[in-house]
Amino acid sequence: MNILIADAFPPSQLERLRGEGHRCEFAPTLTGDDLPGALPGFEALVVRSTRVEAAALEAADSLKLVVRAGAGINTIDTARARALGIDVCNVPGANALAVAELTLGLILAADRRIPDNVADLRAGAWNKKRYSKARGLFGCSLGIVGAGAIGLAVAERAAAFGMRILVLASPRRGGTARARLAAVGATEVSSLDELAGQSDYLTLHVPGGAQTRGLVDRGILARMSPGAVLVNTSRADVVDEAALIEALDTGDLRAVVDVYDGEPASGEARFDSPLARHPNVYGTHHIGASTEQAQSAVADGVVRIIAAFVDGQVINCVNPAPEAV
Repeated sequence: MNILIADAFPPSQLERLRGEGHRCEFAPTLTGDDLPGALPGFEALVVRSTRVEAAALEAADSLKLVVRAGAGINTIDTARARALGIDVCNVPGANALAVAELTLGLILAADRRIPDNVADLRAGAWNKKRYSKARGLFGCSLGIVGAGAIGLAVAERAAAFGMRILVLASPRRGGTARARLAAVGATEVSSLDELAGQSDYLTLHVPGGAQTRGLVDRGILARMSPGAVLVNTSRADVVDEAALIEALDTGDLRAVVDVYDGEPASGEARFDSPLARHPNVYGTHHIGASTEQAQSAVADGVVRIIAAFVDGQVINCVNPAPEAV
């Protein structure tokens, strides 16, 4: 196949694709705006964060497959792809451990105020009195919204710190997930309102999109206890950012976040975010899945999807044709 890889991709897996006879063009600096002019002639497209909009799909003259090197597909116009007969596949779960690790890192940072410690020391200020007031994580309640691969990995790691695990009840939860939650002593809570009210830390692990947009709104934020921390390493649109900033302004709530409204699509750019600048926020640069281990696992998944597609199988398809559902 002729494959355009329009994002970062590990060299070893790129060579595997080439070794299997595929012609691969590696163009990690392409943007969503560049794709309409770049896609003609390619049968497959591999992306991470690059947006794949209708204009790009319509400009493609040979495209059969789009692979999202990750789980979330909110940056791809899957409906238009389906209308054009293009399969869109993703690689769910491969980066779960990396996101879970960052989530716990941010929770620890919030408790011990690690970024402020570092900033003061670098500025020559010694303030042990201020930074000796951490509560500690043992016995704190962690409310998890979304008990998929990432949420389960977070629960298991948080349990090792002695945190009390709370999750939203779900009749659709499978046996494996229920067993993993039972192993960490998780308690099911009936509603998001109730979960927010019981959580010292409320962490979000749901996909972006119409069903979850604004899930955490003013009402949910108002339910959170004074001193609680909102953790968002999922998607920016899951939280009403304006409402969050209002809640942060009261001083009763803190947040640790990895995702932002209007964040740059490129690896480097100027970015002025009221949320990122807020004094009650610790933020990172949307790096949840950005470990070498995670990216290698995701790339292995991409290679498997392409190999299966060549053999006539479409695996992990997120926009199946109606007759295939």
